Parts: sequence; structure tokens; C-alpha cells
Amino acid sequence: MTATHIEIQKWTTEEFERLVFECKPKVAVFDCDGTLWGGDAGYGFMAWTLEKGLVSRSTHDWLDTRYRAYQAGNVSEAAMCGEMVQMYAGLREAELRAAAAKFVDEFVRQNIFAEMLPLIARMREAGIELWAVSSTNRWVIAEGLRDFGIPAERILAAEVRVKDGMITSEIVDVPTDEAKAAALKRVGLPRPDAVFGNSIHDLAMLEIARCAFPVNPSPALLEAAAKNGWGYYRPKAAEGIDAAVDGESTSKG
Repeated sequence: MTATHIEIQKWTTEEFERLVFECKPKVAVFDCDGTLWGGDAGYGFMAWTLEKGLVSRSTHDWLDTRYRAYQAGNVSEAAMCGEMVQMYAGLREAELRAAAAKFVDEFVRQNIFAEMLPLIARMREAGIELWAVSSTNRWVIAEGLRDFGIPAERILAAEVRVKDGMITSEIVDVPTDEAKAAALKRVGLPRPDAVFGNSIHDLAMLEIARCAFPVNPSPALLEAAAKNGWGYYRPKAAEGIDAAVDGESTSKG
């Protein structure tokens, strides 16, 4: 397949921050994995809890098979993200909260994009209402967002019902793709002022924003951004991605 050359403006840190505040947002929404920090914390936490023996060997083998099917395109993003939360059914939520705190401290905090912390601090000080939407489980996302000051009541993430302190397999929500925009509409945000996201799974909520800000975009989102006339921002820690993007097809999500 022939590589697609993308004509799109890449913002400097100064330009990015200026555009954010020129938008004059009252409400801003952030994706998390890949947008606020590098890597996939959802997958990382799944692998880590399997390694630590928090779930049974049979669950480990089943989930490994499912994840391979997901990577092959035979299991949807929504289904996979839901199963990555359901896998903890039968455990005490307090145990998962403690595990998430340890995981984030050891593996996520060091990957936070340095430029995003002061930006969000400025937004918070300006009185902007901050929300987060993620298909990663709520336990990890809530811990990862502590440094950003985004309160738990404004986090929309993959979660299951908890009854009497025990985790069940009953899905509450799995915000990904169009479900991210739907989740925002349910909480009264059908058109947020500013939305920040990094992957094609964030496109639906970027499209409903008054101001869309692709951050560290994947090749597929970069292509969509070009079609929508958006620019993009690449944090310094992720700078090496652009050279690779120039030489690969942008048709995959």
C-alpha cells in the first residue's frame, strides 16, 4: 500500500497553549492513554495484574487468547476494553484500587507528558471545568489523573458495577469510539468547548468539540485531522513518532 503524505500543521508548544486559551473553553475534555501520558495503561495494568497473580490462570489463558483475537481485528475495541474490566469480577474493589495505585506509581507517572501538566494546571487555575474520558479501567485512570487535579466525579471510564465492595461482571460503561461522545452527552456535554485525544477511537468526541486538539495523534487520527482541517501537537517525549508516520500508511486505526 502506498504511503499517504499528510499536509497538516504541527503546533509548537507555544502555539498549542495559545490556541487552547484563545478557544476560551469553559469545559475541556481529555482522553488519557497516549494523550496525557505515553503508552497503553489499560493493557499494561492487565498484563501486570496477570503477572502478579491477581486473577486465575484460566482467566489469564482466556484473556491472552481474546487479546490475540483483538489484535487480529476479530474482537472489537469496545468488547476488549469491557472484558479487561470484567476480568476482575469477584475481587474486592479495595484490592484493585490499591493495585492500580501501585501500578500507576511504578509505570504510568514516569510517562506523563511533561508539557501537559502545566497546561492543565493553568486551565484549572483559569476556572475551566476539566473532564476525562477513557476506555481504560476507572481504577487506573482515577489514579493517573491525581497529578492533574481532575476530580473522580468528572471521569468517564470503563467500569463495572461494584456491589458491597465486590467487583461484578456487570458493565456500567465502556467509552470508546462513538460511545465517548455518547458518554459526554449523557452528562450534559453534547458539545464541549475543547477536546484532546490521540487516537481514531477519540475521533467521535473530537468531532463534537467546538475546538479539537489532537495530541500525539496516531496515523489514523492524523489523517482524520488533516481531513477536518485540524492541526496537532506532539509532546517532546513522543517526537520520534513523526518520522515513522511519514513512511507508513495512515489507513489503519
